[in-house]
Amino acid sequence: MKVSRRLSLLLLSGITLLLASTLVFLYIKASTDEASSYPESRDLIGRMKQLNAQWETEILKARIAISHDYDPLVSPLTEMTRLWQQFEAIEPSHDRSDSAIWQASYDAYLDALKEKTRLVEKFKSHNAVLRNSLAFLPTAEDSIQNQIARLPGDDKLQLQNIATDTYDLLLSSLEFTQVTSDDKAADILVGQNKLAINKLRLPSELHAQIDILNKHIALILREQPVVNSLLEQIEAVPVAARLDDITNLFNKDEQRSDAIDQRYHFYLLAFSTLLVLLMLYLAVRLLRSFAVINRVNRALQAANESLERRVEERTRELKDTQSELLDTARQAGMAEIATNVLHNVGNVLNSVNISADLVTRKLRTSKALGLGKAMQLINEHPSDLGHFITEDEKGKLLPAYLNQLVEAIAVEQQAITDELAQLSKSVDHIKDIVATQQSYAGANSLMEPLQVSELLEDALRMNSGALTRHHVTVVKDYAEVPKVMGDKHRLLLILINLISNAKYAMSELSDRPREMTLGVKVVDDATLQVSVKDEGEGISAENMTRIFAHGFTTRKEGHGFGLHSCALAAIEMNGHLTAHSDGPGKGALFTLKIPLKIAEGET
Repeated sequence: MKVSRRLSLLLLSGITLLLASTLVFLYIKASTDEASSYPESRDLIGRMKQLNAQWETEILKARIAISHDYDPLVSPLTEMTRLWQQFEAIEPSHDRSDSAIWQASYDAYLDALKEKTRLVEKFKSHNAVLRNSLAFLPTAEDSIQNQIARLPGDDKLQLQNIATDTYDLLLSSLEFTQVTSDDKAADILVGQNKLAINKLRLPSELHAQIDILNKHIALILREQPVVNSLLEQIEAVPVAARLDDITNLFNKDEQRSDAIDQRYHFYLLAFSTLLVLLMLYLAVRLLRSFAVINRVNRALQAANESLERRVEERTRELKDTQSELLDTARQAGMAEIATNVLHNVGNVLNSVNISADLVTRKLRTSKALGLGKAMQLINEHPSDLGHFITEDEKGKLLPAYLNQLVEAIAVEQQAITDELAQLSKSVDHIKDIVATQQSYAGANSLMEPLQVSELLEDALRMNSGALTRHHVTVVKDYAEVPKVMGDKHRLLLILINLISNAKYAMSELSDRPREMTLGVKVVDDATLQVSVKDEGEGISAENMTRIFAHGFTTRKEGHGFGLHSCALAAIEMNGHLTAHSDGPGKGALFTLKIPLKIAEGET
């Protein structure tokens, strides 16, 4: 029944842990800040699109000579590069379901930006040549016109025609920059031919200027189609389209992320509901367990009261102390402490019961009963008591009998006094066991001068009845140890439990003597070491790591509280308790090590 209940509790605990872990996982997944970076990423892409449009506007300004500064053609690219780096710094936070598509979109944008940058650089070079030639044309044409007007000549009409042809060539060149076509190019070539013919009719000092003008017109005729082609290519580069593609991917990814987020929230709600239901069920089970514990505690209290009524007043003090501890444990929910107290008290109660039984038997068979018989003889001779004592055969024996009776009563009284002292010591230890257990609730331990060998003898006396019944031989290996400062009752608790466990470990031993070795010595001048060695059933390797665990025991009638409480008590004294065994059937050695604190006045 207990095993089934324990397995049920373990299963419920496992399910609760699994649900809690799942909830934590879902909460982490649902609380991711992935969605929060979508608006920022889209904002960066929008700003890059604006910069791209601004870039194209600046290119057109440079094309039509509104702006002769090429810095605006560089600034948008620099800002777009900075924004892209900021964009890439945000992007790794996203968990892309299809990274190939995203990478392809990024690569396409970067390729488009690189191509547009190359074309813009080429445009800047050709447009600079074109702008210089266009800027020079009006000045060169004015200079030629002025010199033609100052020329002396008889044929004014012919000079006027040359000036007109030159001006028409200038206008054709300017029109060609606005409307680039083959017809305009043909008109310019015709004008250049006329200019070449007219040059021969003009003085030689104008030939150089006409050649320069003709050279610039040729540059315009050559560079304007190239600039127009570059503008068309720049306009065709799909930078904005690639940014739109990335934005579309963001939208799709955000929709997918929202769907996943909603699913996680649904799972979170479902598992939360299951966990709440399970917690409610566990709360009901816990309340029932508390009710069972209360019933058990009440039964234990009734049993203790029944037992305490059969012993003297000091045993009633134990009952009060136990009742107070049980009430405190019940109110604080410290079931483990209550169990440890009862286990350790149970060990000492064996000694209490033995002492009480011995006192009871001695009182029942007391020689003091003979005093009543003697008094009966005396009362039968109230008038001739002197004659009876001196003359009667029975009367003569009465004084000697009374002397022997006094001696026997004195021996009995001393034995009963010794037993009551042992009983009182055991009861005091029970009280201090209870008080010591309060250390787990924060109480301080009481340090007092101790003789460890005497403490070992007290532990042996408290186990003497059981050791005698089990025919256990005790070997004492006591080194010379000074009086030390220590917690008497924690040490006594540990020693009683270790001696009791060693006795039980040898209870089934039949092929060799049941021998227990107690040792005490000082190690490295800084550590007090107490050991209890038995020749019993030993400890298997798989149990060695669990030997001090709460509730673990290899005895059918055991509870698994003794060694656990001993280990806790050792820790409370800033020490530690260890176990060693070579295997089943090879005995075991338990060693307690605590810091050595020599009492004042000892060396």
